[in-house]
Amino acid sequence: MAHSVSPARTDGAAVADEPSVGTLVQSAMADVSTLVRGEIELAKAEIGRSAKKAGISVGMFAAAGVFAAFAGVYLFVTIAEALTALGLPRWVSYGIVTLFLLVLAGIAALIGMRLLKKIEKPERTLETLHDLPEVLHREAPGERHRSVPEVSNGQVKLRGNASYKV
Repeated sequence: MAHSVSPARTDGAAVADEPSVGTLVQSAMADVSTLVRGEIELAKAEIGRSAKKAGISVGMFAAAGVFAAFAGVYLFVTIAEALTALGLPRWVSYGIVTLFLLVLAGIAALIGMRLLKKIEKPERTLETLHDLPEVLHREAPGERHRSVPEVSNGQVKLRGNASYKV
């Protein structure tokens, strides 16, 4: 809803057909509310289409992973049969392939453990969770029972001597 402003009268008399400031503010708020609702609906529609495409893409990657896993099984059966063709007994060929796969699994597990140990703890989250019961305790207006964290040069001081970068 667009509003037009009438030219000011020079004789100082109030114009009866001009809306009041309150009416204009109310109308503007309604227009902003309509605009925001429209933007939210547009975002929902766009995100819905994107989510559907992302879901289909994830499904295709999952199918590719399953097919690759089956291909890997057949690859290792082929390797075992090739070893059998070289003159080894079948059980020895399959044993060699199995041991090779176990070694690969062990290496992957060791790398995973190293990477897992390098994950940093969420320091800020742990501190805020520690403070949560105290924060939820209702304080009287104007009184503060807990200290405000100190921040200087991008560093937030923890309770002890340690600090972390913001």
